[in-house]
Amino acid sequence: MGVVVNNLTKLYGSQKAVDSISFEINKGEIVGFIGPNGSGKSTTMKSICGILSPDNGNIRIDGTLIGEENTHIKKQIGYLPENNPLYYDEYIIEYLRYIGKLYKVRNLTNRVNEIIEVTGLTPERNKKIGQLSKGYKQRVGLAQAMIHDPEILILDEPTTGLDPNQLIEIRELIKHVGKNKTVLLSTHILQEVEAICHRVIMINKGRLVADQTTDSVRKGKSKTQTIRVEFKNPPALSSLKSIEGIEAIRPEGDTVFYLESELAVSYTHLRAHET
Repeated sequence: MGVVVNNLTKLYGSQKAVDSISFEINKGEIVGFIGPNGSGKSTTMKSICGILSPDNGNIRIDGTLIGEENTHIKKQIGYLPENNPLYYDEYIIEYLRYIGKLYKVRNLTNRVNEIIEVTGLTPERNKKIGQLSKGYKQRVGLAQAMIHDPEILILDEPTTGLDPNQLIEIRELIKHVGKNKTVLLSTHILQEVEAICHRVIMINKGRLVADQTTDSVRKGKSKTQTIRVEFKNPPALSSLKSIEGIEAIRPEGDTVFYLESELAVSYTHLRAHET
């Protein structure tokens, strides 16, 4: 199943969390969704899952418009939230059976055993979730997202807080399960996208600023992108010109500038202004 986001806008009061963004994810793609904290990644992902309703624009899954009535389409989506809410007092098997019943999964006992094996939870299968390491808790989160065998996986910051070994294990797991799924993976780490994804979509302040393959990022052949950067104080024009990869600078007043650059430079620049 493919995903089409068309002119999506989401407001929180007067604040635009997502500002008229459009992109497509093809069936079988693993796409990295990248940007600084607060850029609108989670809001966009919740909108795709049908948790939030757009204020403007629409989202289609396999050609069908996402809405409150389209529960049959929503069942084709597996979602791992950023904070991975789990019931720590429940055993892994008990929790996965509970989620499976919500989705009315057939042959539930067999499916629970299968998903435990797929996600590498077999060594810990008889433990309570609260007894698990952060890496294994993430595996439980992935297992609950996949228990109903969805065609689309939406994973919000799935590797946050993991140690290096856990990071590698979860990356490999996502690559493995993503062979037969359509995956949208959010992160603020470019290296994460390069390790897992076929393509990268970048947003900043709710706006789409880049959409290209990860191969072009690795080879340094990314096409020119324009990003809008707003500074607290007027910067020295010479300091902007000194940034490697900046091809053109277009000022809009004293503190707002449009910079043309390659994706890697754009991302570094965004991270520098994240704090």
